[in-house]
Amino acid sequence: MLNDTIKTILSHRSIRKFTDESLSDEQIKLLVESAQMASTSSFIQAYTIIGVEDHSKKRKLSELAGNQPYVETNGHFFVFCADLYRHRVGSELEETNVEDSLESTEKFMVSLIDASLAAQNAAIAAESMGLGICYIGGLRNDITKVSELLNLPDYVIPLFGLAVGVPATKSDQKPRLPIENIYYKDAYPSNKDAVTEGLHHYNDIISDYYHNRTSGKRSDRWTEQVSQMLSQPSRPDMKDFVNKKGFMKS
Repeated sequence: MLNDTIKTILSHRSIRKFTDESLSDEQIKLLVESAQMASTSSFIQAYTIIGVEDHSKKRKLSELAGNQPYVETNGHFFVFCADLYRHRVGSELEETNVEDSLESTEKFMVSLIDASLAAQNAAIAAESMGLGICYIGGLRNDITKVSELLNLPDYVIPLFGLAVGVPATKSDQKPRLPIENIYYKDAYPSNKDAVTEGLHHYNDIISDYYHNRTSGKRSDRWTEQVSQMLSQPSRPDMKDFVNKKGFMKS
């Protein structure tokens, strides 16, 4: 049962240092075609992929994403966007009013899901080719400037980047939640103690991981790390930006 595809998925780790070797046109085409074969809600295909090759734009995106060097230095940089613009254009061809649907929260969710499924297909395809990948959510740090840089019209928003390239180093693989703490049969546990117990167990795993990786300089718990991150809301301008782009008005 453990075939090559599953081995590729189970060996995933984020790569944050790439060589300067560019992806070939054939590799880029294969990754985009792989992304396109992801499942899509009702055949809507509500996403667009921007391949950023202009080095000055990559440098600017790196700055906007929090000065992450691997946004600038990689084999190729993809930006995955939620896209309902082409559906609006298509509706004009058919002389049909679809704005109420496009501006609904449901279609916003559809576009997010479609783009995410496509990106993960591309990521797995890249890793199966011996390449490394790193998702870049930091593009949303200044989403307005990213949108302007990429000339995105209304009904198109940049969700995240995907840096792909030849790994210069191999990262450690962070242990995920144990399966019994993330997969439940038939229903979510009604007893909070079951969740709490699982978190204590996972905290021990993560604390040991950091302790061993840093020779004892770090041993923070997962709940400690995540709670600190969530203690302050991030990107408070996101809802206004999304609304201005025509999404989630109803």
